[in-house]
Amino acid sequence: MQKGKIGVTTENIFPIIKKFLYSDHEIFLRELISNAVDATQKLKALSSMGDFKGEIGDTTIKVSLDEKKKTLTVSDRGIGMTSEEIEKYINQIAFSSAEEFLEKYKDKADAIIGHFGLGFYSSFMVSKQVEIITKSYKDDAKAVKWVCDGSPEYSLEEVEKEDRGTDIILHLDKESKEFAEEHRINELLKKYCKFLPVEIAFGEEKDWKDGKEVSTGKPKIINNTKPAWTQKPADLKDEDYKSFYRELYPMTFDEPLFNIHLNVDYPFNLTGILYFPKIKNNVEIQKNKIQLYCNQVFVTDSVEGIVPEFLTLLHGVIDSPDIPLNVSRSYLQSDSNVKKISNHITKKVADRLAELFKKDRTEFENKWDNLKLFIEYGMLTEEKFYEKAVKFALFKNIDGKYFTFEEYEKLIKENQTDKDKRLVYLYSTDRDAQFSYIEAAKAKGYDVLIMDGQLDAHFINHLEQKLKDSSFVRVDSDIIDKLIRKDDKTDSKIPQEQKDELIPVFNSQLPDGKINFIVQFEDLAETDAPIVITQNEFMRRMKDMSAMGGGGMGFYGDLPESYNLVVNANHPLVNSIIADKDKSVGDKVKSVLDEMKPVESEKEALEKLTKDKKEEEIEQVEKDKKEELNKKLEELRHKKEDVLKEYGKSNKLVKQLIDLALLANNMLKGEDLNKFVKRSVELIK
Repeated sequence: MQKGKIGVTTENIFPIIKKFLYSDHEIFLRELISNAVDATQKLKALSSMGDFKGEIGDTTIKVSLDEKKKTLTVSDRGIGMTSEEIEKYINQIAFSSAEEFLEKYKDKADAIIGHFGLGFYSSFMVSKQVEIITKSYKDDAKAVKWVCDGSPEYSLEEVEKEDRGTDIILHLDKESKEFAEEHRINELLKKYCKFLPVEIAFGEEKDWKDGKEVSTGKPKIINNTKPAWTQKPADLKDEDYKSFYRELYPMTFDEPLFNIHLNVDYPFNLTGILYFPKIKNNVEIQKNKIQLYCNQVFVTDSVEGIVPEFLTLLHGVIDSPDIPLNVSRSYLQSDSNVKKISNHITKKVADRLAELFKKDRTEFENKWDNLKLFIEYGMLTEEKFYEKAVKFALFKNIDGKYFTFEEYEKLIKENQTDKDKRLVYLYSTDRDAQFSYIEAAKAKGYDVLIMDGQLDAHFINHLEQKLKDSSFVRVDSDIIDKLIRKDDKTDSKIPQEQKDELIPVFNSQLPDGKINFIVQFEDLAETDAPIVITQNEFMRRMKDMSAMGGGGMGFYGDLPESYNLVVNANHPLVNSIIADKDKSVGDKVKSVLDEMKPVESEKEALEKLTKDKKEEEIEQVEKDKKEELNKKLEELRHKKEDVLKEYGKSNKLVKQLIDLALLANNMLKGEDLNKFVKRSVELIK
């Protein structure tokens, strides 16, 4: 028996593997099976070149478990190794580069495995001892057994082994007893090895017999060696793609909208199939659905930063030998090949969407509601995608008709251009809740878009920066005449003083709570609603974006809700309130105004006297007098306001008009709604 030390002068190779890779210790099985696949494929290559004359026979890689002995074995019938090759590839870790490697990577856990031939040594993350029993395919080769207990010492001796190939036997340590359980190994094989190109057997097939599972004695093959992405698109039908989607996502019951088959061999190698899923409302749920492979070996399903952000909403598989198998995510994100692959996929996705749009627009429109979130996400986050997508992205109006951006601009240009030559896109986020506003816009001949998507608040903002001289305005953000400002203006039938006196009247009946209301007066047509509730477009949009997680928008999310209560100064009911106010409290208001007149006159005279004086030239007695007059005027204003508020509180019509406006906005609920119904009955009697 030969004994010796593994050829690396730094003796703490195993502690480094154990310590820095513990979080990733499950990949040991992927590494061992990948090595077995390589050995098998090399044998097949040698056979095809005539360098191996023997029978290839069954090349199934067998994974076996002894739960009692706590051993896990990976066996292949590949090329095997001679004692010299053991010495070269196992004992001489990375040859002379090991020392340099350890120094460079000792602080980077996810960068160690796979560099300089260390894949095999990942087995020591979970083992107290590892055995290799191997026999080379070469004529007259002797079988050898290599044993190491996780220290630099090893033993190597000749043994009996009938067949070529390699058995790796792991004696699992106490901390890794989970890997001595069948369900755990099944889980790992399913995760990392389910599409490897050589058959892998673990356990036995089972059938149901007499109400229980019974072993059939046949080995259970856990992988599909020829997954759809490795085949030519011409050889696959729609059902093949759908079947593979179900294989990838057995717990997903919706069928994908369509797919893209990637097949590139220059300037890099890339195959794969990407599926457009029916995207649910929650973007986050959809991520981690693209599986990244390297030569059919699973790498990761966390592809953010490796592919563009919006592509993480897609499902499917990307496989490229140009993507390193065992490196950190930060390395992948900065790797030039990965960036080229990312750019290429973006282009392929955009080209496929453009092709679908041109080929069958009706079908594209039918799928738009499912595609919309994905395409908007891409246009928001990827400039190159925006440039392509702007030709096939669609607007949908309230009547369910679809338009390209160019088509819609032509449709609304004549009627929806304001006095400043800006094109105004009107939109609704809720057809039912904003129905009356939509109808008012339609009555003007305006078209209204439906923008009720999860990303629409951000997307509208983005489009305003992209579309020249354009703005987006929600239909309930202002009265109809101000949504698209024209030159024409309606004259007011009541003076400003009357409007000022009505503000406290309406304020007295506004609901208490977290919502702020600002009473405003507008000179609308008599046939327009008496009161309309609007919400400022800018503030509402900022709050919507804050709720969606817009960067730097948190401040707006903390602000209270604020609405405008717009009173139609020309409506007959508003005029009747004015008449009733004058009749009920007109004398009281006049009395307060009469008190205010001499005070205002005195203040005016004092201001005239001190107008040309600098602050330091004004005498203290004049300053005191001015402060006294201001205080007196403030008291009288409050007195007037109290009179008007007291009147407003008892006016059922004021409350009724406010409640009607709240009801139109779905803002009247609970006790207030019940009172409104009772009051309505009383007013009808």
